[in-house]
Amino acid sequence: MKRGYDAVILCGVVNYETVIGLEVHAQLLTSSKMYCACSASYANDPPNTHVCPVCMGMPGVLPTINQKAVEFTVMTALALNCSIPEHAKFDRKNYPYPDLMKGYQISQYDMPMSVNGHMVIDIEGKKKKIGITRVHLEEDVAKLMHRTSPDGAGYSLVDINRAGMPLMEIVSEPDISSPEEARLYLVKLRSIVQYLGVSTGNMEEGSFRCDANISIRPTGTSEFLGKVEVKNMNSFRAVYRALEYEEKRQREVMDSGGRIAQETRGWVDDKGITVSQRSKEYAHDYRYFPEPDLPPLSFSREMVEQIRASLPELPEAKFDRFVSQYGLTPYDAGLLTDSRPMAEFFEKCVSLSILKSDDKDIQKKAKFFSNWMLGDLTRLLNSTNTRIEDSPVKPADLVDQFDLMDTGKISGPLAKKAFEETFTTGVGLSSVVDKQGLVQISDSGELGIIIDRVIADNEKAVADYRAGKEASLTFLIGQVMKASRGKANPAVVRPIIVDKLGGN
Repeated sequence: MKRGYDAVILCGVVNYETVIGLEVHAQLLTSSKMYCACSASYANDPPNTHVCPVCMGMPGVLPTINQKAVEFTVMTALALNCSIPEHAKFDRKNYPYPDLMKGYQISQYDMPMSVNGHMVIDIEGKKKKIGITRVHLEEDVAKLMHRTSPDGAGYSLVDINRAGMPLMEIVSEPDISSPEEARLYLVKLRSIVQYLGVSTGNMEEGSFRCDANISIRPTGTSEFLGKVEVKNMNSFRAVYRALEYEEKRQREVMDSGGRIAQETRGWVDDKGITVSQRSKEYAHDYRYFPEPDLPPLSFSREMVEQIRASLPELPEAKFDRFVSQYGLTPYDAGLLTDSRPMAEFFEKCVSLSILKSDDKDIQKKAKFFSNWMLGDLTRLLNSTNTRIEDSPVKPADLVDQFDLMDTGKISGPLAKKAFEETFTTGVGLSSVVDKQGLVQISDSGELGIIIDRVIADNEKAVADYRAGKEASLTFLIGQVMKASRGKANPAVVRPIIVDKLGGN
């Protein structure tokens, strides 16, 4: 049977390209649930303590629309360059599953709150536009907890606390061509929802969840060879690994003469594989129909423009400003602006430093803060699994660090020691420097005494230096640093030693 892509067969080998579309669900940071007044702050509370007849799906109850959730969804859609239709409505999506309390989900079908957006990612130094099909609003489901009894029988418990949480779904076009593009898309999308303040974007906690649809097709054709949906990915790394595995698996299936089944597969992180969960050979009939208990939504142009005007500075604009205003490299600016808390910490350092003096050396200070944040601070945060919002080192400590080093009061090694002590104890950096006596010794009289002792104790090195061996001078300076416990100012030590030894 002719397959329609003979032109891409080279030496009997078919070249394939990967096509990926992502569906992201982000829990919204509202104070109450989507259709009832139950508190949305349930994360650390006992099961089934944030429930009411509405989110339990009791007969005869009436839902109401959470206005803040609607505003958050429109904000996100505008940040993703979507169009906001004048009218939208909610629909019932019917499917039977134990975690769906009503037996249907209130979602949006043919009249969503936004359409036709896009996001631009940077991939290998080039810009690529990824289309956004829609951003719409629905409700989350309950949480199933699977257990095994002592006799080996399996059973499940249902925690309804999550049921009815406002859930924003962001659907991309199938414009993503590799696992790395998918990872970059997700990183930027999470950054956007964090900057907007509409979601925590935490994948590990389940507030930012991703399902991926991945297919391969012969290069240069539009023929798909079976769409596979991949679930159960709870980190950016997991998404990358799952798509990389699935991309390879599908190619191997086709190269061996097999057929790619249209199915849902789950990612097993510890094994690094996807496994079949259920067939999707035929489209599921959700029997959508308009939600009769909720009125349609209308969006005036004035309202939309008011929301647009309220948008904060987004990551891309902040990145450009960090490069132009602070003179940071694109690499450093990218790392600092990927996370809103990281960017805020950095700008707090800059603003505090300007308050203490002026902004004459703003780029010098900005580079200093960037280096310490992306170096020592990030290392300490990662090693202790600490968020930057909870960092014991505060922006004021980094400002003090700059002032102490810039004025020569503290050396690099001592600054590093003080920084780590502040991170460990939470004691302010200036206090650590004072209490531990870490101020650099620059007084020539005090240094002269130490240098005289070092010269007397190292006759061979002195003789070698006088014989023209410059390396001996470095050795002697090192001995002075050791004798002063790292407090001697090397820039002051060197000329004193040279003068005492009669050098140039």
